[in-house]
Amino acid sequence: MTTRLADIAAQAGVSEATVSRVLNGKPGVAATTRQSVLAALDVLGYERPVRLRQRSEGLVGLITPELENPIFPALAQVIGQALTRQGYTPVLATQTPGGSTEDELTEMLVDRGVAGIIYVSGLHADTNADMQRYERLRAQGVPFVLVDGFSPKVQAPFISPDDRAAMALAVTHLASLGHTRIGLALGPKRFVPVQRKMEGFVRAVQEQSGLSAETVEAELIQHSLYTLEGGQAAASALMDRDCTAVVCASDMMALGAIRAARQRGLEVPDDISVVGFDDSPLIAFTDPPLTTVRKPVPAMGQAAVRTLLEEIGGTPAPHSEFVFMPELVVRGSTASAPGERNRP
Repeated sequence: MTTRLADIAAQAGVSEATVSRVLNGKPGVAATTRQSVLAALDVLGYERPVRLRQRSEGLVGLITPELENPIFPALAQVIGQALTRQGYTPVLATQTPGGSTEDELTEMLVDRGVAGIIYVSGLHADTNADMQRYERLRAQGVPFVLVDGFSPKVQAPFISPDDRAAMALAVTHLASLGHTRIGLALGPKRFVPVQRKMEGFVRAVQEQSGLSAETVEAELIQHSLYTLEGGQAAASALMDRDCTAVVCASDMMALGAIRAARQRGLEVPDDISVVGFDDSPLIAFTDPPLTTVRKPVPAMGQAAVRTLLEEIGGTPAPHSEFVFMPELVVRGSTASAPGERNRP
């Protein structure tokens, strides 16, 4: 017990006596100090004494499209931890092909009396989807926040990365390495993040090369699926058009692009450079380590929770879009363009 007190005291930056007072529920400890001690307990993996466990403020639903892409579990973890810290119990609901739809999961969560719902990459990102479903949810009095996607038809807070800026970062990096034939591999055109990435990519390539928007779209952009196989197919098509670098709309697609290059006997990055998007967990340890545009997952997840809790508390955030700036992370999958390397 003494060892445990010392550990907690060191972690919280307080005395062992203070830790003891908090654990025993004694008065005379400032609220911030008490919170620091409880946070130290959580960080060190100790269970809180029963009397100190926070009563659940209620359930909050989190609906994600799938968990195979590691960016979704990463975002779910940030959101889940932030909700737990605020006393809420997160309920993760995942769509599966041929399984539960977003509407069915929403109905299930509403039936269980959730205090609110956070949607990640849901139908709000699909320009072909009927947005009335969200207005019906609002009419039921259920607060919600929408992550990764935008529709002017929905009165709700949106949380997004700056997809246009992400493409500018990637293209500028590759152009600085001497690449003049840069391709973009991304998902189906009907999704808002895809459209925004296209806009950012076209603008950035035009600035670097002077090509017309029509030429960039026709020759340097390839739509596919947001999967490893989708990235492989898209990158293969772009390599057929003499691209020496490929920007991918997800890290999974980027891994597919690397596979496509190797199937042709090409080396990454010596023969072709590849840039991903997300900076998913473990992506730094691929072969080669992937250069990628890091999605600001911690900031986005925390903002989604903060915004939802304001909605639940009756002081709603503005019904507009909160946009977070991504960051370029340069690793080993990008290098000078093949023709540039031998120049003096």
